[in-house]
Amino acid sequence: MQLGLSEHLPTLVSRRFIAARDTGHLVFSSTHLSIINAAGISYQLRYCPALAKKPSNLKPDNGPKTPKPDPFENPSPDLLIAQFPPENPSYNLILNKFPVIPNHFLLVTKDWHAQTDILDKSDLEATYECLKAWNPDSDGSTANNKSLFAFFNSGDDSGASQPHRHLQFLPVEAMRQPGSESWHPLIDLLTSQPTSPSPTPKFHHLSGLPFAHFALPIPLNPSAETLHAIYITLYKAAAAATRGQTPDQDTQPCPTQGPASISYNLAMTRSKMMICPRRQETALVPVDSATARDIADPGVLSLNGTILAATLMVKAEGEWDTLRENPEHLTQVLATIGYPRTDSRGPSL
Repeated sequence: MQLGLSEHLPTLVSRRFIAARDTGHLVFSSTHLSIINAAGISYQLRYCPALAKKPSNLKPDNGPKTPKPDPFENPSPDLLIAQFPPENPSYNLILNKFPVIPNHFLLVTKDWHAQTDILDKSDLEATYECLKAWNPDSDGSTANNKSLFAFFNSGDDSGASQPHRHLQFLPVEAMRQPGSESWHPLIDLLTSQPTSPSPTPKFHHLSGLPFAHFALPIPLNPSAETLHAIYITLYKAAAAATRGQTPDQDTQPCPTQGPASISYNLAMTRSKMMICPRRQETALVPVDSATARDIADPGVLSLNGTILAATLMVKAEGEWDTLRENPEHLTQVLATIGYPRTDSRGPSL
């Protein structure tokens, strides 16, 4: 699958982003950034006051239900970056309308496909083409600033905000700010080890992460079939973890198409793919009642696939202060939103 773009992807995205921002077709919200260390891992903690203005996550028990409009069905021309493949477009590249990171963009299916269905080969192939097009001369690691971090939120507990299938991209160079030199996308902290042929995949893990997670390397110039095989292997391992079992222990059938049986976050770079199953979208941190006035859902943190980049967002200064002063609260948040890690002896944290 070729993107068939008329100009370099970073140049195209940046030009469209600036134009949409300057004309008010997207709303960029700035953030305050701190780096906190939890269990040996540096996390970006972003405080975005604009998030506090959003409606509460609590849903009314009664009242008329109106269908939620699909912003991806007919995307605004001012947010549309490109369509591909050129000969018969099946995907749109669209700017995020409410970004907190510059040049945040989405890969969206032109036709309706559910966000909660298992990804197709073409979805993963298109994602990889975007990753490669961002810096064709790179070795694929996001350790190189000129690279993309891709993520996918699927399921009610994943932090997904739209039901129309879309994957998201954040430029690593846009995520970095002065003072964040110790931070690296979490997926890049996984040791890259050459793998030998084996009937049992050797998943990569980070000992400091308090939730079940699985990662595998991506070979150079993978086929769509190879990418999908890696994804399905990771998905099956995540599904097993939701049942407190290792992939070797799990004997329950796991369909490889149609609706997914779990909520999960997926992350992808040119060199790795990573997944974590989710059991909750939100977690609580203690906040001072005096700082919680006029804030929707004080102390409630909502996390999505950016956790696999070691990045998370808070909406209130009290939440920001709590996590900066007590980083152990972040470890508890991560343990709450994910499933316990498993090994050959069964589940453990």
